[in-house]
Amino acid sequence: MRQLTFRQKVIQGIYDLLYIWKQEFRTTFRDQGVLIFFVLVPIVYPLIYAFIYTNETIREVPAVVVDNSHSALSREYLRKVDASPEVSIMSYCADMKEAKQMLKDRKAYGIIYMPSSFSDDIVQGKQTQVSLFCDMSGLLYYKSLLNTNTSVSLDMNADIKMERAGNTTARQDEITAYPIEYEDVALFNPTNGFAAFLIPAVLVLIIQQTLLLGIGLSAGTAREHNRFRDLVPINRHYNGTLRIVMGKGLSYFMVYSLVAVYVLCVVPRLFSLNQIAIPGVLSLFTLPYLAACIFFAMTASIAIRNRETCMLLFVFTSVPLLFLSGISWPGAAMPAFWKYFSYLFPSTFGINGYVCINSMGATLNEVAFEYRALWIQTGIYFLTTCWVYRWQILQSRKHVVEEYKKYKSRK
Repeated sequence: MRQLTFRQKVIQGIYDLLYIWKQEFRTTFRDQGVLIFFVLVPIVYPLIYAFIYTNETIREVPAVVVDNSHSALSREYLRKVDASPEVSIMSYCADMKEAKQMLKDRKAYGIIYMPSSFSDDIVQGKQTQVSLFCDMSGLLYYKSLLNTNTSVSLDMNADIKMERAGNTTARQDEITAYPIEYEDVALFNPTNGFAAFLIPAVLVLIIQQTLLLGIGLSAGTAREHNRFRDLVPINRHYNGTLRIVMGKGLSYFMVYSLVAVYVLCVVPRLFSLNQIAIPGVLSLFTLPYLAACIFFAMTASIAIRNRETCMLLFVFTSVPLLFLSGISWPGAAMPAFWKYFSYLFPSTFGINGYVCINSMGATLNEVAFEYRALWIQTGIYFLTTCWVYRWQILQSRKHVVEEYKKYKSRK
């Protein structure tokens, strides 16, 4: 056999890399399953999630009232509660038993109880109270009911203090009502909305999960079509670890570069979510995230033996990974084990970095920890991917040799 020169080996390696890239690219758009995970799911899923949470906040939460005071003050309080956008008083009940039954029947999510002494206590200069009973199975309902009743009670407190102070000027009334003036400013989420809080994290997670499923499905297909059930096909072009890894990785990266632009930039704009990222910063941050996700998925594909296995192994991980990211539950309150365990997944750093950059206008220096961690993950998972495919190449050669020996023995 003629020995190739170094230059010829380099040219042959580049040719093989491009051949593998072309084959993987062709497989992606010919396999309907892979196409669904790589194109259809990233397009449709963000729209579904964004449409579900498009209202941002809960409005007109149904509540019932037990008013034992039957006074002008109690009616004023309830009128203000009902006038708020968050709460709607749907019924007045005769007693707590009737109100609790409406809560059990899911006709209401809260009970406002006005004691019989409500107005009398205020007139006599005593402190009174209003009791609020909430259905805690829905925390957003609880938030709306509590915030509304708190705001109304503070507003009526101010009116009562001004009425009894005997002030002669409007400025005196202002000081009496609010000795310390305060202003509530919601930073980075002005609407206090659920979509602006959760959707950015979900968008980043969708990229990782669809890559896991698509690459896993492709790996399962390759094994099913391989005579020896190996990940690497018997082909003279698949004869080097680096060219296989880079050829496949380049194919996935080209597809997901477009997917990332749609998911991370177009979807937030369609639903008017917070989007104050510097384009260059977001692009530089997305680069290692995509690379880390691709090599992570290629490493994980070693566990896939057929097309269906990836669905069993990867689909259920989406919700746990969202919790582990430290977005839906604060990372500072997580046990140390789970915090460090979350560092295995690119989504942990990707979600936190993207939220800081896109929703808070952070620069790369301000997300340096997440940015460096993604590059470290890219390097580690690139090495593990090379190891996986090197081992598969050796396995493939071993099977070919064994098959050749059997053929020779039969002759």
